[in-house]
Amino acid sequence: MNSTLDGNQSNHPFCLLAFGYLETVDFCLLEVLIIVFLTVLIISGNIIVIFVFHCAPLLNHHTTSYFIQTMAYADLLVGVSCLVPSLSLLHYPLPVEESLTCQVFGFIVSVLKSVSMTSLACISIDRYIAITKPLTYNTLVTPWRLRLCIFLIWLYSILVFLPSFFHWGKPGYHGDVFQWCAESWRTDPYFTLFIVMMLYAPAALIVCFTYFNIFRICQQHTKEISERQARFSSQSGETGEMQACPDKRYAMVLFRITSVFYILWLPYIVYFLLESSTGHSNRFASFLTTWLAISNSFCNCVIYSLSNSVFQRGLKRLSGAMCTSCASQVIAKDPYTVRSKGPLNGCHV
Repeated sequence: MNSTLDGNQSNHPFCLLAFGYLETVDFCLLEVLIIVFLTVLIISGNIIVIFVFHCAPLLNHHTTSYFIQTMAYADLLVGVSCLVPSLSLLHYPLPVEESLTCQVFGFIVSVLKSVSMTSLACISIDRYIAITKPLTYNTLVTPWRLRLCIFLIWLYSILVFLPSFFHWGKPGYHGDVFQWCAESWRTDPYFTLFIVMMLYAPAALIVCFTYFNIFRICQQHTKEISERQARFSSQSGETGEMQACPDKRYAMVLFRITSVFYILWLPYIVYFLLESSTGHSNRFASFLTTWLAISNSFCNCVIYSLSNSVFQRGLKRLSGAMCTSCASQVIAKDPYTVRSKGPLNGCHV
């Protein structure tokens, strides 16, 4: 009877979330739903960002747009890469053996997330230079240097995770939806320490240092503006309303961005360190922390782009252009009906 039970268990597909398996559909339902849902959000969100940047040339006048577009392309590729484990969980045949597939998938996603993380750090450096050295900013930050920086970001990310192909260890848990990666590909404490020291720690320190100083400088500016307004009001005898300083609002946006970034990535990094040092793994924790970190690919485009007023104007113009195009097609198909109903005014922005 034990052999029968073992045989039935062996026929079950490999699921990190065992309670998400249903015999009626014969695949890991919960894992598929989570991965497909995140994949759709990541791909659709970053396509919108890329499309707006290409259709609104004014956005390219801002230096941060170089890094935002780099993040958008990297995050879009993360979403496309996530189609591989989705198809595998749905029992679609893989073109190559599972061990190579999960290694390549883990390497690609690790590199892409490294590009996104490094771009976040570069954005914080760019904003720090803009606030601390506004007079020399245009001479320090040039388009040529930005392109070189983006090239180095990609090259550096590839070099950090390339040793995973030379038996240094597993670079992360992105490929653990494949059974070979979860059971046969182990993390190495020295390789984990190497990744932390070369990527996670520098990025975290840069973000913390730059945003802390940006917020401190913004508070100083707000205090100076308040004192000047109070002095002017006392001299003129008029009491005007205090206007909110835009620097302070921008600092709060940066604080929210940093908070979301660490909320999504900190559990993954902590689990990565604990699993590598102790050797004890938990499939549920591995899946949860990994895909929570991957969800940052969608949050990046929402927070960085939708908090940008220039991007918002570009999105409105793009939406207006699409509405105008749709209206012109309707008129071309049935001009008499449109004329009887009057002009289409619903697409004005």
